[in-house]
Amino acid sequence: MAAVVALKPCHGLGLPCRNSFGLRTGLVASLVWRGVVRSNGSKAVYDVVVSGGGMVGSAMAAALGHDAHLSEKKILLLEAGPKKVSKELPKTYSNRVSAITPGSATLLSSFGAWDHICSMRIKPFRRMQVWDACSEAMIIFDKDNLEDMGYIVENDIIMSALTKQLDAVSDRVEVLYRSRAVGYNWPLPYQTSDSSPWVQIDLADGRRLQTKLLIGADGQNSMVRKAAGIQTIQYQYDQSAVVATLHLSEATDNNVAWQRFLPSGPIALLPLSDTVSSLVWSTSHEHASELQRMDEESFVDSVNSAFWSNANHSDFIDTAGSMFRSAVSLLMPSGTAARQLPPSVAKVDPKSRAVFPLGLGHSTEYVQHRVALIGDAAHRVHPLAGQGVNMGFGDIACLSQHLSAAAFNGKDLGSLKHLLQYEGERQRHNLSLMAAIDLLKRLYSTSVSPFVLLRTWGLQATNAVPLVKEQIMAFASK
Repeated sequence: MAAVVALKPCHGLGLPCRNSFGLRTGLVASLVWRGVVRSNGSKAVYDVVVSGGGMVGSAMAAALGHDAHLSEKKILLLEAGPKKVSKELPKTYSNRVSAITPGSATLLSSFGAWDHICSMRIKPFRRMQVWDACSEAMIIFDKDNLEDMGYIVENDIIMSALTKQLDAVSDRVEVLYRSRAVGYNWPLPYQTSDSSPWVQIDLADGRRLQTKLLIGADGQNSMVRKAAGIQTIQYQYDQSAVVATLHLSEATDNNVAWQRFLPSGPIALLPLSDTVSSLVWSTSHEHASELQRMDEESFVDSVNSAFWSNANHSDFIDTAGSMFRSAVSLLMPSGTAARQLPPSVAKVDPKSRAVFPLGLGHSTEYVQHRVALIGDAAHRVHPLAGQGVNMGFGDIACLSQHLSAAAFNGKDLGSLKHLLQYEGERQRHNLSLMAAIDLLKRLYSTSVSPFVLLRTWGLQATNAVPLVKEQIMAFASK
């Protein structure tokens, strides 16, 4: 039997829209049914299948496997790559790292992965200093009791910890490595005698699986999203990010995350140890290629100059900024904080330099009937705020909570009712954060005097009001 149901477009971002069958649709969507019988006549039915075994997908599967209300559910993680096993900690640091917020650390702790991370390699930071290359304006984030503001962790370390935790819940979560999905088929909005109510998943090796809920965690080019007909708003920035592992000139406490906004894009130095930091430099595509080709000495000089040079300053902006800062300090003396100087860089790890393009993306829907998107499959942001993976972990915390409640109440895990609650909560948070990050990127990508003066005063005013900074930190740490 073959049937195709064409659905009407849904207008607006993330708003429920239903056709005559009561099924919510996307801007462009179609439901295609091709039958349920495998070549060997058997059917493997799971309660939840997570497609994509990166950091977000693996954490999603581990969180579900740890939940007591889901202990009787069949959960499967599909990962196209091999199992990532590290018998011993690498001596060199990876060039891909994440700034983990306290909220994400709490999530990872809830199912045991954080203990594995802490037993390997992690560097907390207790202060953030952000400043403008075109003026003396800066903002400092810290806590009075010197609590950890966040943690810099290599992505490989996070993956190793998640793999260990998946092994620990192997009786609840099945993991299929080197298993690539090549097709998805959706249940019809109405049932016939020979139709299946579940999502069908075809694997490259010929196997066919079925699931009551498919979670797409397969990245920015999500096949799940495309197969479900969910549109995404995408924009490619005129920037690439240069990442590298840097060695400092001398050992320090190195517990500060540094970021400076250059006219060409932000540059960040994130602590990995007392002597090693990670670089994330967003700049034009041409400059990024040039930085990658440079010899080590020229590259190190370019990094130090980016953090220390005042070549982009102007007397007018400096004078206007100084007058405004003096006025603010008189009104709110408690809001001022001492500027720290960033550490100087001595050398770069060989072969640690890499370049990747930057962009923004957001799915118009996070869910459909029996489908949910998390992580980069649902959203993509500029790295200037270090929120990419944290937004994904926030998706996990929200979705797993709704699925746990549904299981406790005996509800269908793939029902739109609680999936829409997940979508509403996460889109409100993610869209606000993405808009703020995009605005910052655009505001700081110019050296035109009126804009420089506007952001200078704005940064100085924000830095002087502790309550505002606390609200910013609270929102970003979720």
